Amino acid sequence: MNLPDFQTLKKNLKKDFSSFSKVKLAVLADSATQMYVQAIKGYGYELNLDFDIFEAEYDQIERQILDPTSDLYNFNPEFVIIFYCTNKLLKKFGRLSLEEKVEFAQHHIENCQNLYQNLSLNLKCKVICFNFNEIDESVFGNFSNKTPYSFNYQLRKINYDLMNLSQNLKNLFILDLNILQGRKGYEAITENKIYINTDLLFSIDFLPLVAKSTTDIILSIQGKIKKCLILDLDNTLWGGIIGDDGIENIQIGELGIGKAFSELQLWAKQLKQRGVILAICSKNDETVAKEPFEKHPEMVLRLEDISVFVANWNNKANNIKHIQQILNIGFDSMVFLDDNPFERNMVRTHVKDIMVPELPEDPADYLNYLRTMNLFETASFTHEDEQRTKQYQEEAKRAILQQQFTNETDFLKSLNMVSLVEPFNAFNTPRVAQLTQRSNQFNLRTIRYTEEDIQRIALDPDKATFSFSLKDKYGDYGLISLVIMNKMADNSFFIDTWIMSCRVLKRNMENFVLNTLVNFAIETGAKTIIGEFIPTPKNSMVQEHYKNLGFSSADNHWQLLLNNYNQKKCHIQIENNNGKF
Repeated sequence: MNLPDFQTLKKNLKKDFSSFSKVKLAVLADSATQMYVQAIKGYGYELNLDFDIFEAEYDQIERQILDPTSDLYNFNPEFVIIFYCTNKLLKKFGRLSLEEKVEFAQHHIENCQNLYQNLSLNLKCKVICFNFNEIDESVFGNFSNKTPYSFNYQLRKINYDLMNLSQNLKNLFILDLNILQGRKGYEAITENKIYINTDLLFSIDFLPLVAKSTTDIILSIQGKIKKCLILDLDNTLWGGIIGDDGIENIQIGELGIGKAFSELQLWAKQLKQRGVILAICSKNDETVAKEPFEKHPEMVLRLEDISVFVANWNNKANNIKHIQQILNIGFDSMVFLDDNPFERNMVRTHVKDIMVPELPEDPADYLNYLRTMNLFETASFTHEDEQRTKQYQEEAKRAILQQQFTNETDFLKSLNMVSLVEPFNAFNTPRVAQLTQRSNQFNLRTIRYTEEDIQRIALDPDKATFSFSLKDKYGDYGLISLVIMNKMADNSFFIDTWIMSCRVLKRNMENFVLNTLVNFAIETGAKTIIGEFIPTPKNSMVQEHYKNLGFSSADNHWQLLLNNYNQKKCHIQIENNNGKF
């Protein structure tokens, strides 16, 4: 699981990419980028991605973006990478008067915003902008931190202002080059002899890390993220074996190696607060395994932080499959941490696609190793992410309740489900956009929309938008489904997007959604609803979706005639219906 070196990535370029998903990417920089482009392309092979890359001529960032007839716009990329190097920035700064230097950061940010706006006018793309690695220009020394006339002051202000700018520009993402340099050291970015002679900024050893970071951002924007961290207990979350050593003798807290385990737990807790699901998979007696979470004063993680707790003496691979069934997410969304190499290999062998990091032997190295892997890259964060642990704990309760019923209808009735139906609005836009970006399985056409796109769609008079939230007697699922319908000239509606969270599968939610769409369409005088399924490697579960709902096949689409529609059976009551066209 080590990062491939540059020579390996370069060899990958000669391999067959023909079966991989294609991603169109443009690279614009003020320094030479040939080797960076090779690294990205080669790293794509490691992940079954075929990067189709437009590499602009040297130092042509502004010309390519500001000229609407440029090669950049003819290429029409999905992602545009903008990279200004610190060395060139320092040259510009050095030529300015003292008065001009004070405004340097502001002018650079204004230029970035102008470039972004031009890209947005001409392309539907995501922009990945590198921030700046710091260099010691040794003019003011440490006093550079106190004066706006110093380059370091202005550089750090640019990096700070870039973060703020990206919060306002939803299609702008920051690649943190400064953090990457911190991992590898100053010389990793700027090898002076190479830079002076070739204008290539990155060292050979540094290129794979930059390529990985670039790809991490792209995958997260595409919704390919890790959603769940599954944790072993003994010698993973604490030192020692709880069943043998007892709660008073496990190693955790601020003394010795216990500090390493406490810091790992704190990292996991922060992931949970961010919306990553935490689960436990341990070979242990459940009562004994839960005792530290309940009673140990120095445990950072508590039972309320854990969505699914599995402790028994069964095969861990089978237990992970059980966890997956409860959570209803893909194995490729899961990460499993275990100190035991045998258990790691067992899970890798029997659970396809799950990520199992090869933890170092020394627990003191666990956290630094995991941080460098950057396993949990994300492209969005909403309030609903904070509630995810509670939602999955509630789902576990539902799974236990369902086992008590022999009849599925009786089980569904017992849940007392209620759905709030609303059009897209200012309050639900972040979650709606997030669902379009992250949903892969129950996604009929897999079109990704940003918050800006959703805001525009909500105001379009030729579109009808629906968001569906669901709650039952155990709790609130939150916003779990959305539909965008386009009004067609032939008095029909075309379903542009239909997405549903897999958390509500087998709740008859698809029936409820279709009933809502049909009722709305009939009220507007429409006669037909048209659906389309576009296959991807992830959405085969909905291949028969329209057929199962009673649509008939017609010209590569699915058609539902509304004149004789019979309401689909479901056990969901409507709380409110503000869907409007």
